[in-house]
Amino acid sequence: FRAARSILRDEAEAEDVVQETFVRAFHHLEDFEERSSVRTWLTRIAVNEALSRLRRSQRFDVLVSETNQKGGGSYPVVSKQPGPEDQASSRELQSVLTAAIDSLSQELRTVFVLREIEGLSTLETSEALQLSSEAVRVRFHRARHALRKAVEKQAGKEVQGLFAFAGARCDRTVTQVFQKLRCRHPNE
Repeated sequence: FRAARSILRDEAEAEDVVQETFVRAFHHLEDFEERSSVRTWLTRIAVNEALSRLRRSQRFDVLVSETNQKGGGSYPVVSKQPGPEDQASSRELQSVLTAAIDSLSQELRTVFVLREIEGLSTLETSEALQLSSEAVRVRFHRARHALRKAVEKQAGKEVQGLFAFAGARCDRTVTQVFQKLRCRHPNE
């Protein structure tokens, strides 16, 4: 599910991919040659199906665009402004990043802010702080490493829970797969 979701960026479409993956795997069990694990085999099927759907979707988007350009088609109105959920996510991310940056030592924080946020070059930063270019590079690298660790620590549990495939979603998918295979669910 997560592999398909990462390609399609659509949870409902990813669920459909998972269903199709299990149906295809069931119909092609005899083709499984055990050169890889079952998990890898199923993931490869899911990735191929997701990529195929993405290509079909892109071709459809081009067709709709061409139709609209010739006239007679409707034009979707898409706002360039972030929606409320995106704004809330952005604020939350900014809060996490601000706390992580503030947790750096003054030497690392200053170099990071000048290089990454202010956009100064290594040379400009070294001149501003009266440090060697090598010292700026080392501090910037250390700052980024420390930030990565701080953000991973803060978001670690959240990241593992992203795009979860359990509970109702899993049950719904299992039911759909058995319906497609025209079998009864084993618990019935």
